[in-house]
Amino acid sequence: MDSSWTELARNSSVWAAFIAWAIAQTVKMTLAWRKTREFDFHYFISTGGMPSAHSAAVCAMATSVGIRLHLDSPVFAVALVFAIIVMFDAQSVRRAAGQQARLLNKIVAELFKEHHFSKQKLAELLGHTRLEVLFGALLGILIALIVEWRIWPTLFP
Repeated sequence: MDSSWTELARNSSVWAAFIAWAIAQTVKMTLAWRKTREFDFHYFISTGGMPSAHSAAVCAMATSVGIRLHLDSPVFAVALVFAIIVMFDAQSVRRAAGQQARLLNKIVAELFKEHHFSKQKLAELLGHTRLEVLFGALLGILIALIVEWRIWPTLFP
């Protein structure tokens, strides 16, 4: 009998989500490197930017669950609704928070010229544009299809 950890390690839906997240973060880090010509590992663990790693992960998970359990399963319904909520949040609530942080940082920078405030800035790169969410979602779906139809059958026939 497999242990819980072994079962988790063999769960293709978990791997699809993780691989999609890692690829999205790698793409984000690579795009930042191409722009600045400086390697910054911070982009690998940061939020915001192109493509959305959150969207990639949740779409990979939902797609994988849909393939494994079929589209009429209640578990797929939960995964799909979860993915929609995460993507909506990424392109609305978190994006608005990032825009507010950017504005507050400008206000503090202006006030700092006359007064002594903390130089600590708020994180501005929090959310995503609709395009970043779309590309993250498409990446996640593609990764899940590759994992479920190509990789997993060869590892665990």
